[in-house]
Amino acid sequence: MPRGQKSTLRAREKCQRTWSQIQGHQGAQMTATQKKKVSFSSPLILGATIQKKSAGRSDSVLKKPQRALSTTTSVDAYHKKSYKGVNSKIEKKQSFSQGLSSTVRSRTDPLTIKTNMLVQFLMEMYKMKKPIMKADMLKIVQKRHENHFPEILKKASFNMEVVFGVDLKKVDSTKDSYVLVSKMDLPNNGTVTRGRGFPKTGLLLNLLGVIFMKGNCATEEKIWEFLNKMRIYDGKKHFIFGEPRKLITQDLVKLKYLEYRQVPNSDPARYEFLWGPRAHAETSKMKVLEFWAKVNQTVPSAFQFWYEEALRDEEERVQAAATFNDGSSAMGRKCSKVKASSSSHA
Repeated sequence: MPRGQKSTLRAREKCQRTWSQIQGHQGAQMTATQKKKVSFSSPLILGATIQKKSAGRSDSVLKKPQRALSTTTSVDAYHKKSYKGVNSKIEKKQSFSQGLSSTVRSRTDPLTIKTNMLVQFLMEMYKMKKPIMKADMLKIVQKRHENHFPEILKKASFNMEVVFGVDLKKVDSTKDSYVLVSKMDLPNNGTVTRGRGFPKTGLLLNLLGVIFMKGNCATEEKIWEFLNKMRIYDGKKHFIFGEPRKLITQDLVKLKYLEYRQVPNSDPARYEFLWGPRAHAETSKMKVLEFWAKVNQTVPSAFQFWYEEALRDEEERVQAAATFNDGSSAMGRKCSKVKASSSSHA
């Protein structure tokens, strides 16, 4: 077999293996904590369904993720170096999930396939930091599905937001142009490290949510318990997030998004996670709660206990900002008086 054909075959086999991993990850996480119909057209969700906290109760209870993480995309598209124009061929991957409930829609559904293709395209545009035109997205969707474009775009943007922590925003209504904006400022477009990879912002927001809902400090055991429910395991490389232990105990700690410290007086040593200073600077409890509400398809006030705490946090932030501004203004006036006094003596 010619060398070029062998290379192509190996690439396809690799893509198939990765796609099988996604399917396994999806199937394992389809069990919901609430009896709801699950559709493949929406992503497997990173967030967790929270049991309501009763008055006077001190421990928050995190249940299983309502839906598991799913990119609902074909990963091979991400490994292409770049899109050479919107007319590039995007391979359609059709596969069937085994052992899933009859409530799960087949991946052969045309709108689901188009949603997946659009997510692939959006991710490539995000990596290349290029603006996204509606006309280009319509080429991906194709003419026969043009009437369903609003629905496809809504699903694709939802996937991008809850899985990767990236928002699709319209920047020019006259030209119908869009831009993808990360919810936080992780380096390298959210991939954290240089090179190929996927944005880690969605996972970080979930970790911040767990910490918040565990009383602003979560033990390492609770963090791994949460991650294991999404089939993210210590010591096992994840097809989206890479080596998870390194990511959460080194990379995100070094970047000051997480604080990882030994539990005081623990013997043998145990560790816990807190929000790092950069997390406090770039997001808030309310924003994290809004994200969790989004992935659970509800509203922040549904998490009443944490919603009230998030409101108090917002008020404190406003007061702190006002105090800082007043202090800055007073300092400015004092400096002006000193300059004026110096001028008069001169």
